[in-house]
Amino acid sequence: MEFSLERIESKIEFFEAYDLKTLEIKINDQIENNKALLLDVFSLSHQAVFNPLANKMLYSAVVHFKAK
Repeated sequence: MEFSLERIESKIEFFEAYDLKTLEIKINDQIENNKALLLDVFSLSHQAVFNPLANKMLYSAVVHFKAK
C-alpha cells in the first residue's frame, strides 16, 4: 500500500436544503472541516428554485475552496 501526502489546492463542493438555515449550517460545518486542510472560501454562488414534487423551495449553493 502506497501512502502519498499531497496538498489539496482547490476543491468545489455542492450543497442543497429546503430552508436557508439548514443550508447555512451545512456550509459553515464544511468551512470548519476545510480549515483543517488549510482551505479558505474563494467563491460562493447560490440559487433557489421551486420544487413542485415537494411543493416548496429548494436552495442550493456551490462553494469553491482554495489553498491559503
